[in-house]
Amino acid sequence: MNSAFTTFDPAEYLDSREAIVVFISDALETGDATYIAHAIGVVARARGMSQLANDTGLSREQLYRSFSEHGNPTLKTMLAVFRAFDIHLTAQAGNVLP
Repeated sequence: MNSAFTTFDPAEYLDSREAIVVFISDALETGDATYIAHAIGVVARARGMSQLANDTGLSREQLYRSFSEHGNPTLKTMLAVFRAFDIHLTAQAGNVLP
């Protein structure tokens, strides 16, 4: 029996604002900067990189570079992208014991 595997692309399932918020929230909870940047890149692909470039005023090349596997987006880029996604970042106290 031959099994065929396909590559899973989460971008195909990010078809609503709620799905995008859950996906990015989960990434942020990891605290892993590389994974967070990757997750934002996945959402950018799901929404359309050209549209995101228009919405943020950033170039497609800059967005691809920032959210690539080795990208390191600036805070300014991240805020512009979140604004384009209509997602708001908030601060919350952690559960750190004294």
